[in-house]
Amino acid sequence: MCEMIAHIVLLQPREALSVDQRRSALDALAKSAASVPGIVRFRIGRRVQHGLPGYEQQMAQHYEFALVLEFESIDALTAYLTAPAHGVLGQLFTTATSAALAYDYDMREAGELEAVASDWLKRP
Repeated sequence: MCEMIAHIVLLQPREALSVDQRRSALDALAKSAASVPGIVRFRIGRRVQHGLPGYEQQMAQHYEFALVLEFESIDALTAYLTAPAHGVLGQLFTTATSAALAYDYDMREAGELEAVASDWLKRP
């Protein structure tokens, strides 16, 4: 049983977007967050770069923004992914981004590492 499902989206907006298109994208995100039940938390962030040597320089793709949506269950995530509001966002990501990734994770507290990694630990 999951504790929280995190839907994590990394995206890079297209350079050529007008101010109106940018505003429209933000409005669509806000409406999506407000219109779908089961979303526990919806956060957006802009990438922070520290300039220290290491992993930053190894990234093949720059993603300026991250969205982190937290859902109460896998059923709530599925409802979101099949909702009309998500269809609008999917179309937006196709037209307004030059690159995007989305992944879903069953998130637990750090003290529950065994529960998260139990199948992985059993692999030969």
